Amino acid sequence: MFLALLVSGLVVALVVIGLFVFGLRRRLIQRSGGTFDCSLRWNVPDEDDHSGKGWVYGVARYNGDRVEWFRVFSYALRPRRALERSAIEVVSRRLPEGEEELALLSDAVVLGCLHHGTRLELAMSEDALTGFLAWLEAAPPGQRVNVA
Repeated sequence: MFLALLVSGLVVALVVIGLFVFGLRRRLIQRSGGTFDCSLRWNVPDEDDHSGKGWVYGVARYNGDRVEWFRVFSYALRPRRALERSAIEVVSRRLPEGEEELALLSDAVVLGCLHHGTRLELAMSEDALTGFLAWLEAAPPGQRVNVA
């Protein structure tokens, strides 16, 4: 009986510590400011796919001329993807369709992009999208910006 209580207590303690570390990590990512919730789908096929597969929920952070993207459910302190402003080409904008509506946040807008020849999609709120497009267009003089 004592052993079962000890093991149960240990499991509960590990779960609480794990949740605390998730919260602490998100706090560290957001500390420098300029963050927004952003789902990412990398290497999108050429044909339309609204199955909801491939979307990963994350947090994006502006860092100079890059947007750094972090997975939410990870302990890594380094970004999973880094998108350079000069390499991002916006090719489409749409609302989620089909099963995507279940995979994404309720107010998400999907932005289709090319980054160094790789097709990707970013899903974010309308407010975050406005900020993202303004950030893209605010490139220093001489840099090309492709916003559809």
